[in-house]
Amino acid sequence: MVAVTSTYYSSYTSTSYSSAASKAGTAATGAATTAATSVTLSDAARAALAERDLLTVVSDARAKLAKLLEEVGRTSPLEGDELALDLSSLDARELYALASDKNSKADESEAATLEMQRRLEAALAGPLAIADVTGDFTGLYKAAASYFDSLGPEEKASADWKAGRDALTEGLKQLQADPKRFPDAGEDDPVALYIALVEAKDATGQQSMVTLAANARAVLDKRYADAQAAGKTPTFNPYSSRGALIDLSDLSSRSLSAIVLNEGGQFSTDEIKAAQSTLRTKSSAALMAGLKSAGQSGDPSAFSQNVIAAFSSLSPEERQAAGWSDKLYEAAIANYNTSSKLMQMFTELGASGPTAKSSGLAGLLGS
Repeated sequence: MVAVTSTYYSSYTSTSYSSAASKAGTAATGAATTAATSVTLSDAARAALAERDLLTVVSDARAKLAKLLEEVGRTSPLEGDELALDLSSLDARELYALASDKNSKADESEAATLEMQRRLEAALAGPLAIADVTGDFTGLYKAAASYFDSLGPEEKASADWKAGRDALTEGLKQLQADPKRFPDAGEDDPVALYIALVEAKDATGQQSMVTLAANARAVLDKRYADAQAAGKTPTFNPYSSRGALIDLSDLSSRSLSAIVLNEGGQFSTDEIKAAQSTLRTKSSAALMAGLKSAGQSGDPSAFSQNVIAAFSSLSPEERQAAGWSDKLYEAAIANYNTSSKLMQMFTELGASGPTAKSSGLAGLLGS
């Protein structure tokens, strides 16, 4: 059992797989080298994780899950067939341990499996959006390979992981010959399987906004109660010396969006403002990271690609709450097209110039 397996997609026949691959091949698909959503661990953190034995990993996972359930007042991480918890605080090893441990409860195992699938889909959403614009599949397959490589040692020892990783290696090999031709990497190719789900509009998706709003309400109420029990007044003001800060930074963007949108009318004006501020901080950080990465790449179209990836990785509710309108996406597309066209023109000028010194961009700049 890994983040994406052919078993999970068993409802899709080989015919639908082939169709998805064919359609993806004719669509422009491919060039992000990194997932829009990623977590970077320090060397010390990686070493600490590696030192835990499997029993400790399982114990830590169950402790975290119990705390999450208590915080939102739930007895199960599922509601129907959907996730009812934000499991982002569990690392990859902990999720795999819950999903594969024979002593796990059925709902624990199912919830962990859903979260594993959700994470891969989130990792590929941005690269797939860039692929639709650039027509190059290489970045999409690199993003999938990077995700697989980031998983824990127990999962990497599984047959499903090896089959999926081998398929990605084969896909990247084929893309070296033609980056705009969708590779035929076999039935275990996680990229093709993901595209099949996207086209069928049956990706794992996220928790419903109703569930997220209910959880956020429970979290806020518990934090208020904890502050008052400690004899302090709850506050959203980080500069207050007397109050107990109600910090929302650990909530997911979708949970914050549920507070901001306030569809059930269960959040106060102060709570909405605090969620908006936290969401803006996260959104700004994502854009600044994209700008910094683009500046280091030397590719004038890189920032546009990063914006496209970030935009596409957000749910419609997150975009609405963060104020990311379709105009932002359209501007990123326009900027990418302009940058690509200019680079093509400079390349053509360089190829047709009479001398290396006077041709191309250098010649135009008089250098």
